[in-house]
Amino acid sequence: MAIFAHQNNRMTRDEWLTPQHIIEDLGPFDLDPCAAENRPWPTAESHFTRRDNGLTQSWWGRVWLNPPYGCETASWVRRLARHDNGIALLFARTETKIFFPWVWDYATAVLFCNGRITFCLPDGTPAKANSGAPSVLVAYGQENARILNECYFNRGKFILLRGGE
Repeated sequence: MAIFAHQNNRMTRDEWLTPQHIIEDLGPFDLDPCAAENRPWPTAESHFTRRDNGLTQSWWGRVWLNPPYGCETASWVRRLARHDNGIALLFARTETKIFFPWVWDYATAVLFCNGRITFCLPDGTPAKANSGAPSVLVAYGQENARILNECYFNRGKFILLRGGE
C-alpha cells in the first residue's frame, strides 16, 4: 500500500476525502500535510500532497490530518502528536500500536463519532458506503479540544484526556 492511499474493505487503493461539512465545522486549518492531489474543496490554507511528502516538510500552525490508512498511519499520527496543534481523523481502533503511544499518551481530547462517516470520492461525491469502521477525531492542544467539544456535525462521545480543569 503506497503512501497517501486509503484502504477500503477490498484492500484496494483509493482516496477517501473528508466530507466538506466536517472541515467547515472543525476549521479553519493552516496546513493539511497529506492532502489529496485532486480535491473539490480546500482542507486548509496550505496543502502538501504525495508529491511534496508532507512527512519531510516543516509543519506550522493548526494542522488537519486525515492520514493515509495502513502501515504509514503511525508516522503521521506521531508527527501530529509531536507538533501538538491540530486534529486527526482516525479509525477508532483504540487497542492498536498507534493509539497507545500517540493518542492516549499525547492527545488532549478525543471525540468518538456517532455512527460511521461516509467519506467522499475525489470528485466530491459521497462514497456509496460508509467507512466500514468507527472513526474518532483526535485533538492535540487545548483550543482543538474546545473545538471538538463544541462541534455540531457529530454528537458522539467527547473525552478530555489531559489538560482539563
